[in-house]
Amino acid sequence: MISNFRSLFRHLNRHHIVKRESSLPRSGTRGPAAPLLFVSLAACVLYANACASSSMSSSSGPSPVMSMSASPPSPDPRVGLRPGRRDSATARILERAGEASWNVRLISNTPPSEKFVGSTNSDLAFLGNYAFQGNYNGWQVWNIANLGRPALTTAYFCPASQSDVSVYKNLLFVSAEGLTGRKDCAGGGIEDSVSAIRVRGIRIFDITDVTKPKYITDVQTCRGSHTHTVLVDPNDKDNIYVYISGSAGVRDPRELSGCEDLRPDASPNSQLFRIEVIKVPLANPAQAKVVSAPRIFQDLTAPPTSTARSIQDSIERANRPRTAADSARAARPPTVRAGPTQCHDITVFPAIGLAGGACGGYGLLLDIRDPANPKRIGAVADSNFSFWHSATFSNDGSKILFTDEWGGGSAPRCRTTDKYEWGADALFTLSNNQMTFKSYYKMPAAQTSTENCVAHNGSLIPIPGREVMVQGWYQGGISVFDWTDIAHPKEIAFFDRGPLDPNRLVTAGSWSVYWYNGAIVSSEIQRGLDIFELLPSAFISKNELEAAKSVHFDYLNAQGQPKLVWPASFPVVRSYVDQLVRGNGMSAERLASVTVELDRLEKLSGAERKTGLSALSTQLHKDAVAAADSPRAHMMAAEVGRLAAAQP
Repeated sequence: MISNFRSLFRHLNRHHIVKRESSLPRSGTRGPAAPLLFVSLAACVLYANACASSSMSSSSGPSPVMSMSASPPSPDPRVGLRPGRRDSATARILERAGEASWNVRLISNTPPSEKFVGSTNSDLAFLGNYAFQGNYNGWQVWNIANLGRPALTTAYFCPASQSDVSVYKNLLFVSAEGLTGRKDCAGGGIEDSVSAIRVRGIRIFDITDVTKPKYITDVQTCRGSHTHTVLVDPNDKDNIYVYISGSAGVRDPRELSGCEDLRPDASPNSQLFRIEVIKVPLANPAQAKVVSAPRIFQDLTAPPTSTARSIQDSIERANRPRTAADSARAARPPTVRAGPTQCHDITVFPAIGLAGGACGGYGLLLDIRDPANPKRIGAVADSNFSFWHSATFSNDGSKILFTDEWGGGSAPRCRTTDKYEWGADALFTLSNNQMTFKSYYKMPAAQTSTENCVAHNGSLIPIPGREVMVQGWYQGGISVFDWTDIAHPKEIAFFDRGPLDPNRLVTAGSWSVYWYNGAIVSSEIQRGLDIFELLPSAFISKNELEAAKSVHFDYLNAQGQPKLVWPASFPVVRSYVDQLVRGNGMSAERLASVTVELDRLEKLSGAERKTGLSALSTQLHKDAVAAADSPRAHMMAAEVGRLAAAQP
């Protein structure tokens, strides 16, 4: 990479494309300078003023480190961050914890509204300028048109765990699994073990007027809805489908008829070893109902386990204060281990007809072309994984990532004593419906024993030609990493805070974090809503960020993964140029001349621009044959051709 930058800088300098050192803009960041001057200068040219100064939100503390160095900051500033202080009676933050960031900037942090303070914030969904944030006390809606000052639009008090949310057009779906959710949305829970007013399943709201939501109905299920997934079938315009993942115990049949807590070999009506599929008629969502219960776990045996991790878990359980749940667990008779009885989360990718199911001890591949009847077509297990939690596909469908929520999200699992492979992501290639393991990724900064930390929810950042993802790690903060080279995933940006409490573990941190229309939005369990800006760096150029921001979503449910499509543009083409420079994928001399030609063509218009782009595309395809990264060079050429075709 260094030699390519040096030769490119010499070439650009000969053509008077760059200024001399004395006239270059100075960086306004406080991070370390690039290790070699020519790397920093070339990067500033390549990445279109990425080295210019950046401002910092007053809410976010110290300035972020924005570095054109390809090396992460050392020592890692996340280690040893100052803890915050919290009023245990009111759950109010008394003192902010220390913060550390690299190549990302916190734009704003907005605390929860009054009735939601101290209650767990959960997942996010997006519609237009609104972010819907689930919470164990209901859900909140934030207008994020002004990223620096999100405005509370609605705070809907309607307790239930986890209150994970999804949206589609004028409908909002909210998960309910615990025993305390009520049909009337009142607080106080339900004392009776069997109750006609309990809600365990999916709540459906009309959000035509988001300031005045209307409770349409609920669909009850035998195990409730821990999470859910909205599937929009491209071949069915009249209905949408909701996959229910319930992980609680089976309800008493006196509360919901037909519920049976038996193994399938003992009863064909068992509610175990299956998911529920709800069909929602868009013309009359009040008629939503369960239409199937696919047994996607059928015949799966007990997954392999890590003896070392099991021993560590046993020791930690023995050393912690005993709870009622521990006593109940100890009182149960021993059982023979079996395969998974439920999924935790299912990510559907309708564009390729597949879904990834993170299901207890397995990662499943599902065929969803018949949306009401998903079928398991692949399964993988890993002894290093404790609890398969969620899944993400690459945009081309050639890779899939599964997360492991070892410890359930409330335990510290990123300490120096915790192995890299535990509580991490597992990365697989996907070919002919076969998943092949390639590597692990885990947020690399050691956390303390008072910080719950493990892999959790995230999404792709729409950078063309790459797999770059942002992911929440609870009190491990957010981590942006590149898994384009699936055998060697690499962290390229991060944000982290110190522990919420200096003396004990209080569950907090990023529950989920997603890229949405140019911003990174995170649901912070205790602190509210965080919004970030991803900065240009040695790993992501200004062109790549402009290309990512050109992808617009009308709505987003991360578990309903959309196919990313970029509008034809010069920043998209230049993204591939930058990637080829960064990876030595084509000669520096040729890439410099391509840069000059693109600049010239962008100043033209009409037929003259179209003809020039077509000729450049043809020549670049010829050049790509001998390029070191021939596939990426062809992608660049194809993108130039697509841009030519888009010209009037």
